[in-house]
Amino acid sequence: MRNQHWVEVSVGGFMLLGLLAMVFLAFKVSGLTLEQDRSRFEVEAYFGDIGGLKPRSRVTLAGVNVGRVSRIELDDEWFEAKVVMQLDERLLGKLSQDTAAAIQTAGLLGDNYISLVPGVDEEQLQAGGVIRNTQSALILEQLINQFISNSTGAR
Repeated sequence: MRNQHWVEVSVGGFMLLGLLAMVFLAFKVSGLTLEQDRSRFEVEAYFGDIGGLKPRSRVTLAGVNVGRVSRIELDDEWFEAKVVMQLDERLLGKLSQDTAAAIQTAGLLGDNYISLVPGVDEEQLQAGGVIRNTQSALILEQLINQFISNSTGAR
């Protein structure tokens, strides 16, 4: 009887540990954090097509996470997607004005994220600045449709 009680308590503890691990992984995968974020500054970029980019998508520089997409809006004047990013404050005054931003996909069917490539201009990108050199998302469905229409039209 005492041995069975110990087994039940051990199984219950193991299940609780597994549940806590699942909650931790859910927070990591979703990009949500329980900790206080570092100081950040905002910059914006305009894209012709953002694909599946979403708020809270990551922003990387040389493959390292340096920020998040805070919001996405439609620019009423040019009908482009205005993407507002919050970047780590350590980058303030270190990125040049001609920094490029490209929407990339993590793997073949993974989430979209923004990859920054620093430029060489002497003028620095400031808080509230605009990244003008952008590359829109590569949409797999559009590529397939283009390939199909080109191959059927070539005959």
